[in-house]
Amino acid sequence: MSQLNRTEFSAAVAELARERGINPEVVLSSIKEAIEAAYVRDAQESGTFDEDWQYRVDLNSKTGGVKIYGYPEDKPEQELEVTPPGFGRIATQTAKQVILQKVREAEKSAIIDDYQDKVGLVVIGTVIRQDGRRVAVDIGRTYGILPLSEQINSEDYAIGNKFNFLIKEIIETQDQGRQIILSRTSADLVKALFKREVPEINNNSVEIRAIARQAGIRTKVAVYSNRRGVDPVGACVGQKGVRVAEVIKALGGEKVDVIQFNDDPEKLIASGLLPAEELVIKVDKDQKTAKVTAPEDQLSLAIGKDGQNVRLASQLTGFEIDIDSSGSGRQKEKKKTSQTKSKPNKKGPVKKEVDKDKQSD
Repeated sequence: MSQLNRTEFSAAVAELARERGINPEVVLSSIKEAIEAAYVRDAQESGTFDEDWQYRVDLNSKTGGVKIYGYPEDKPEQELEVTPPGFGRIATQTAKQVILQKVREAEKSAIIDDYQDKVGLVVIGTVIRQDGRRVAVDIGRTYGILPLSEQINSEDYAIGNKFNFLIKEIIETQDQGRQIILSRTSADLVKALFKREVPEINNNSVEIRAIARQAGIRTKVAVYSNRRGVDPVGACVGQKGVRVAEVIKALGGEKVDVIQFNDDPEKLIASGLLPAEELVIKVDKDQKTAKVTAPEDQLSLAIGKDGQNVRLASQLTGFEIDIDSSGSGRQKEKKKTSQTKSKPNKKGPVKKEVDKDKQSD
């Protein structure tokens, strides 16, 4: 009978189970599978493996003793011991490898458990490698993954570059186990950054009611005060714009517009379409639509480049917005803006954006 050293095997299994919170049976089962695979590999190389036979490993959990048994398929009563001479060394090495692997897996699992409580928070990370279209990021005790869908096209994720990331979620994968998924595009990143910079949000004096974001370009944020005498926009912008400036810096220069939330949809839409002014707004609350008439000199501001301003305002307010021009050039301008009907984001709470220069003023 081949025998594993008790110090190397039994004590290691017991210590691993105690310190890492792993069921000893899980460790023993993994070792048995690995030893069987090692036996099959060696038997195939030596030409003694019989494909018509079934094999099993008998592992003594107390002594670490190992025996290999084999029997013809469908004839278990003819089982024989087939442990090769000197197999104890191979079994010992295999057991060591399995135990070390289990230790690494247990440590990784414990670390990821700690990060489970940090989902939704911001972490500063350093790019350590690019894996196809995914980016691996060092976030301290472990690394996270930034998928292509969570990357901003204009950003350079070269090795060594640092960014603020949102810990978006922890997922279970078939080949890599649990992984920490990061994001640079989520609107929740903007919300978490404001929470980091604005004490009034942490003490619930100020609340972010909605956010609309075109990642890497512009974000609109609608804020509301839960306490009399607290200016929600002023709190988020900060003295001389220092707070919103930190958010903009963390977003890589993305413009951020902070506006005051209002339960009156006409007022909210007017704020969402800033910097355009002097707008005439008619809303249909039942249909969640809004007809907006803008002076000719305000039309381009209301629409924004490539329809960006009206699109974000629609996402922010939850209303489908259609913009026209007023004045003698009405028909001409209406034709130009035939594509400015913007539908709100239906996926959930929307997040809003703030223009640093606008807020500084």
